[in-house]
Amino acid sequence: MSASSGRRRRLFALVRKESFQAIRDPSSILIAFVLPLILLFLFGYGVSLDTSRTRIGLVTEAMTPLTEDLSASFQASRYFDVAIGRDRRLFEEDLVIGKVRGIVIIPAEFTTRYSAGNSPSIQVIVDGSDPNTANFVQNYAQGAVANWEQQRQADVAKRNPAIAVEQRFWFNPELTSRNFLVPGSIAIVMTLVGTLLTSLVVAREWERGTMEAMMATPVTAVELLAGKILPYFLLGLTSMTLCVLLSVFLFGVPFRGSVAALYALSAAFLIPALGQGLLISTATKNQFLASQLALISAFLPAFLLSGFLFEINSMPQVIQWITFIVPARYLIPSLQTVFLAGDIWPMFGKAIFVMLTIGGIMFVLAARSTRKRIG
Repeated sequence: MSASSGRRRRLFALVRKESFQAIRDPSSILIAFVLPLILLFLFGYGVSLDTSRTRIGLVTEAMTPLTEDLSASFQASRYFDVAIGRDRRLFEEDLVIGKVRGIVIIPAEFTTRYSAGNSPSIQVIVDGSDPNTANFVQNYAQGAVANWEQQRQADVAKRNPAIAVEQRFWFNPELTSRNFLVPGSIAIVMTLVGTLLTSLVVAREWERGTMEAMMATPVTAVELLAGKILPYFLLGLTSMTLCVLLSVFLFGVPFRGSVAALYALSAAFLIPALGQGLLISTATKNQFLASQLALISAFLPAFLLSGFLFEINSMPQVIQWITFIVPARYLIPSLQTVFLAGDIWPMFGKAIFVMLTIGGIMFVLAARSTRKRIG
């Protein structure tokens, strides 16, 4: 029997053994299928950057036809849930405890100043403890006033038409945050699944002493690692497929790219994810420690440093440099592009190359660590 034939037989035996072990192990199925479902539902339904129906207090200090008309403009806005009052003190305590997110005050002299053409103003008080919501209330309050004034001056505008600005939003016309959060969450899920799976199953082998027994056979470190990786690589792709199906058919996220691009990106990303799990397991030989390191070194960077929720360009320069070694940084924008824009292969090719390079480094380190541990 030739050496190459012997290597193939050993590799096939290892893959077969690991596949049966993965099927029999409830924790592998839990991590590969149940955990992604939970995370995807949390990101799909529980996380949203769309602010709507924000509760505000609207104070009209003097009731006139003009202020009533302006008040009706706020009440008709789909962005606000308006509570009406005549005194700002009615809402001050509600603002402190977070029952309302802002107070809009139409002053008593508003009608007089407006009729005299003296540019009246309204006051907007917001809760600055939540800057995003505060900016939202401020901007949309200005928008509500602008819409009201535009309607009042409609006749004048017809006689003296102004320049009209037509806005178009590519790829996500409704500006729905779910359409880019869900594809990004798939990358987070794959990070956790890939790294946690391999870190636990290999560490389990070390704990039980079966790893040393296998290494005492003619199996090389590379063959052993490859035999461990292949079943979980397929398991990771299956988990990704489930997430994509849920994203499209349950959450209604559009999918405009190709299946080939989706699997090419996912396969390239699983290489560093699985390699990192192997490196953690060979370095720790303990399931508990491996799981903690997987969460700290894989999940948290993917969640915080990949651009998933926080813009990378707004981070300190040192942190921006660190993000270059986070594989999810390259997968998340690529997945969002596949879903919302379609296939852009120059972008995908660069991302795939970087992810494979990081994965190759992980596997080299894992193989060297395994040889060192056994030796």
